[in-house]
Amino acid sequence: MIEIGKYQELRVNRLVDFGAYIGVSGEKEEILLPGRYLTEEMVPGSMVRVFVYKDSEDRPVATTEKPYATVGEFAYLSVKDVNDTGAFLDWGLTAKDLLVPYSEQRSRMRRGGIYLVYVYLDKTTGRIAASAKIEKFLGNVYPDYKVGQEVSALVIEHTDIGYKAIVNNLHRGMIYSNEIFRPVELENTVKAFVKQVREDGKIDLTLSDRADRRTAELADRILEYLGRDDAMPLSDKMSPEHIEMLFNSSKKDFKKAVGHLYKEHKVAMTEDRRIVKA
Repeated sequence: MIEIGKYQELRVNRLVDFGAYIGVSGEKEEILLPGRYLTEEMVPGSMVRVFVYKDSEDRPVATTEKPYATVGEFAYLSVKDVNDTGAFLDWGLTAKDLLVPYSEQRSRMRRGGIYLVYVYLDKTTGRIAASAKIEKFLGNVYPDYKVGQEVSALVIEHTDIGYKAIVNNLHRGMIYSNEIFRPVELENTVKAFVKQVREDGKIDLTLSDRADRRTAELADRILEYLGRDDAMPLSDKMSPEHIEMLFNSSKKDFKKAVGHLYKEHKVAMTEDRRIVKA
């Protein structure tokens, strides 16, 4: 079955003067891939990865161009034109702009403006459209994530406590300011990790993977140890067994944690390689 609004691997069935007709292997349905997208490798029987949409006459058509977002995804897109129907967005396809009907706009969109939208397939017309009313597309499925699971997070808003994000195009998430150790920019998609799933279905995120968190936790324990009155001297020459006894850690993780503290100017190294609080 050929799906509108998705990438698909389709078979080249036959070549014509104006392109190629392609379809799912073993099925009769086929659509046009216009000639401007053909390459020498596209011969009958070969497979081609395409994106499928409907043209101005409501006919399914394929392209090898890559839209900025497909059906089921959120993206920041710019407005190319506005008319009585709605706003038309640049979504990366030469032959087709993306419509946001007036009924799907939170406020009137302006030419040249950049807006966060959700790309969906209109069930009535079968056409691809977009909506700026993003709230109705979030949290409709309860999140089923494991702690530490890697996710994709689209950063959409800065607040007093951190950054709001859209997780895997499905859920609301939050990256807290006190856990951010590298620059975060609005409108960018970042790799994040699940810290916890809250009862309301929102997700607390961290930008640090398990190894980074393990290093940060060990660094805190090292600092705490160095602050004790009865602390024995620490050195990067200590044996793995000694480090295991003191911190329940490998020497590799210990050296990474010390390096982190050194870069943060929280510890210093003496001439005899002892580690001391800075």
